[in-house]
Amino acid sequence: MNLLEVKGLCKSYPGFQLENVSFAVREGSIMGFIGRNGAGKTTTLKSILHIVHPDAGEIRYFGMDFAGHEGEIKQQIGFAGGAVDYYKRKPIKKLLEVTKRFYETWDDEACRKYLALFSLDENKMPGELSEGMRVKLSLTLALSHGARLLLLDEPTSGLDPVSREELLDTFRYLRERGVAILFSTHITSDLEKCADDITYIAKGKLIASEPMAAFMARCRETGVGNTLDEIMVHYEKENLYEKAAE
Repeated sequence: MNLLEVKGLCKSYPGFQLENVSFAVREGSIMGFIGRNGAGKTTTLKSILHIVHPDAGEIRYFGMDFAGHEGEIKQQIGFAGGAVDYYKRKPIKKLLEVTKRFYETWDDEACRKYLALFSLDENKMPGELSEGMRVKLSLTLALSHGARLLLLDEPTSGLDPVSREELLDTFRYLRERGVAILFSTHITSDLEKCADDITYIAKGKLIASEPMAAFMARCRETGVGNTLDEIMVHYEKENLYEKAAE
C-alpha cells in the first residue's frame, strides 16, 4: 500500500523549476531522496506539505487527496526539517504538553515509550540537548501522535558518525513497525545502509524513482558507479540527468 503518491509535481521560481516529479512511498519502507544542493529536494517536501503551493500536480496521502483532507492527513504524518529549534528554554515536558493539544490521536503511553527509547529526559530543555538528541526529540513529537509516515529533510545533517548510526537504527526500528519514512539527505552512505527505495532528482528533474537494489544494480552494470556518491558525481559530471529526464 502506498501511503504517499506524488504525480506530476511542478513548482516554478525565478531561475529554478521543479518539473513533473512523481514518486510513491510504500507502507513500512524507507525511501531515500537524493540530489545535490539546489536540486529541489526541500522544494519538493515543502510542496507536498503545502508549505509552499505547487503550480501543478496531484498529491495523495493514504489514498486521500491532500487538498480536500489536509486536517485529517496531518494527524497521521510527521515532518522534521532537522532538530527542534523552538521552545529551547522550556522543559521538554512543557513542549509535549503544548504539542499534544493539536493532535486528536496523541498517545501519552507511546510518548513515554519513545522518551525512554531515545533516552530523553523530559525535565531537560531542548537547548541543553546535543544535535542528535534534538532530532530524536523531533521524532518523538511525530511518533507520539501515531504518525504513519515521516517526512524528514536532512535529519542527519551535522550529526557525528555515532549519532547518525543511532538514528539509522531508529529508522530501521520504525520500519519494522510499519512506519514509512521519506528521508532527504546529501549523506548518501546513510541511505546505502537503510533505504528500500530511492528517488533522485537533479536540477528539478526526476532522474529515477525505484527500488534501491534495482537502481544500484543498473548503475553498476552500465558503469555509472558502485556507490550513490559515485553515481551522483557521474550523472552531474556527464550531464546524464538531461538524457534521463527526456
